[in-house]
Amino acid sequence: MSMDKVAIEKRLKELEEEIGEVLKRLPAHSVKPPIMTELLVLEDERDILKAQLEKMAC
Repeated sequence: MSMDKVAIEKRLKELEEEIGEVLKRLPAHSVKPPIMTELLVLEDERDILKAQLEKMAC
């Protein structure tokens, strides 16, 4: 499903906040796989949405 620009920007803001929360939970040592997986999933979604925004700008 395609999202409009406003919805993408809103979701990007939410993702940035979620990524920040996950980063706060990352220990300095012995990072747990579930936390790392959560972070990677959020970052992947963020990257996809940023690419969609860039496409819309063209």
